[in-house]
Amino acid sequence: MSSPFDRLLERIAEFLRAPANMAIDRHALTAARIQPGETVLVIGDRPEVGRHSASAEHTGQDDESVDVVVSVNDVQSWTDRAAGFAELRRVLKPGGRLVLSAPEDRLPVPLHELAAEASAAGFTDLQTWVWAPPGPGGPLAAQVRALRP
Repeated sequence: MSSPFDRLLERIAEFLRAPANMAIDRHALTAARIQPGETVLVIGDRPEVGRHSASAEHTGQDDESVDVVVSVNDVQSWTDRAAGFAELRRVLKPGGRLVLSAPEDRLPVPLHELAAEASAAGFTDLQTWVWAPPGPGGPLAAQVRALRP
């Protein structure tokens, strides 16, 4: 029998699931360390998860109102990354987590530059890595995890 946390992750993954990206989505959700009861803001063209779905630059959320921001396969479409990172920092509660995941070959800048942009917006405890989803020939997934101090 699965735990309530496992069921929550599976429910969120079902909302985020795109056939080619299911493993990447699940990996990003696990990296976000989402806990039951937390407010999750999903950035990009995804169904609503938790309470909200929004664009990075204009979330429409109150200051410090979100526990976790997850962006899967979307950072490459942000029109103004500096504004996007600033907005996401604004809406995250202190200690809130930001998780970005995108195919490495579709990143708008190298992964270390993306992390530097998040740092410049005030995020801390940045971690970056590249993950190889299971299966043959899938794209490498670049990951960024950061905290709002």
